[in-house]
Amino acid sequence: MKLLALLLTAVAAFCQNEPGTSPEVRASIRLFEAWIDGQMAYRGLPGIAVGVIQDQKLVWARGFGYADTASREPVTPKTKFRMASHTKLFTATAIMQLRDAGKLRLDDPVSKHLPWFRVKPANEDDPPITIEHLLTHSSGLPREAAAEYWTTFEFPSAEEVRKLVNTQTAAYAPEIRWKYSNLAFALAGMIVEKLSGESWAEYVRRHILDPLEMTGSSVDQQVPGLATGYGRRMPDGSRKKMDFMDTRGIGPAAALTSNVEDMAKFVSLQFRKGAASGSLILAGSTLREMHRVRVMENNWTRGNGIGFAVSRDKDRVQIGHGGSLAGYKTHTYFRVADKIGVVVLTNGDDSRPSEIAAKLMATVGDAVVKAAAPAKAKKQWDPAWRRYAGLYRSMWGDTEVIELDEELVMIDPTADDPNDQQKLVPLGGGEFKLEAQTGGAAVGEAVRFREENGRVTHIVIGNGSSPKIR
Repeated sequence: MKLLALLLTAVAAFCQNEPGTSPEVRASIRLFEAWIDGQMAYRGLPGIAVGVIQDQKLVWARGFGYADTASREPVTPKTKFRMASHTKLFTATAIMQLRDAGKLRLDDPVSKHLPWFRVKPANEDDPPITIEHLLTHSSGLPREAAAEYWTTFEFPSAEEVRKLVNTQTAAYAPEIRWKYSNLAFALAGMIVEKLSGESWAEYVRRHILDPLEMTGSSVDQQVPGLATGYGRRMPDGSRKKMDFMDTRGIGPAAALTSNVEDMAKFVSLQFRKGAASGSLILAGSTLREMHRVRVMENNWTRGNGIGFAVSRDKDRVQIGHGGSLAGYKTHTYFRVADKIGVVVLTNGDDSRPSEIAAKLMATVGDAVVKAAAPAKAKKQWDPAWRRYAGLYRSMWGDTEVIELDEELVMIDPTADDPNDQQKLVPLGGGEFKLEAQTGGAAVGEAVRFREENGRVTHIVIGNGSSPKIR
């Protein structure tokens, strides 16, 4: 009995610390479920699958509504959806694998690998379009190849795309502005084929999907378990059933089919570190490189990394992508700093998955982050450090060191806002590290104090010093 009691206590303690079972997370799930149920009822949405990923684990996933409204087959986390423009993340991943293997450089002109590429530039003196331009939507290329495939749903072959592109003119010079382009990623897929000797689809399967064990994912195949796609709800409440589309030569921008469970594996990849090996299909340093903003939208509200869309919500950076193919709307985003991500897959053209993803992150996602956060470490404080407080002055300006709630902070006493503070984080041995929100000054460097005859005389920040005035 005593052993059983100890075991039950251990299990209870584990469940209490497990993010998915904390009371806060359970409450946030109930809140989100109630909200989604209302959205589906009042907006008449067909089906939605959602998932929340915390580091390497899919901590919560659920389906709502129907994969097919006629048969009333329910949506589950295994239900497959057309991922549409999420595909661009996989094409970008393939390019970066080839880059890391030494087969290309991001600043290579596209024409180096596709010699037939001769799109007319927007201006006579425009620089060549590079591979990086393709992956960051900064190429200036038209959004599409010169055909009405989004109207007819008859997509061109790769050969037809090659012929069409050389009849087109770039809308802008490279790097002038962010301009979304499916055509650019179709070209990136052709570069993958040229340098790998494999078809784009086969390369993605062998080098990305298989190592990540994304067994429910495929490219442009009408596979079992695929949710039926539906158009937007019309005034009479009806929805048109959408036929399956083979995106053919535009496939590297739109062809992927996947589900919540598989996309969770791709999101978990983004949080890993270390050298590429096995299921770590890219080095952690390359993943971080892909997440960094390379080009900003002209209004500076969002930007693009390599393949990934990047936006900012207050003090949080969100990375991911959306997808839109007739009958399917999808959205995935994650925060690397918190190791949290969400996936939302829908089979209705008016489902607004980006809004659902935002609500999922703000409820379940944030609750998981809070539940997983370690207890705050007790502040390191030595009352003797109070002697460092005071005003320091150099020819460059004044610095005041203040004790605030058993912490040392620095401010510029001439600044407009006293809350513009820099923290001195103890390193030991009377040395501190300068931390601040911005990257100016000597942020991240050591701060020391000089003393003579038991009296503090100078503050030394990085490689500069200021005498103490009082």
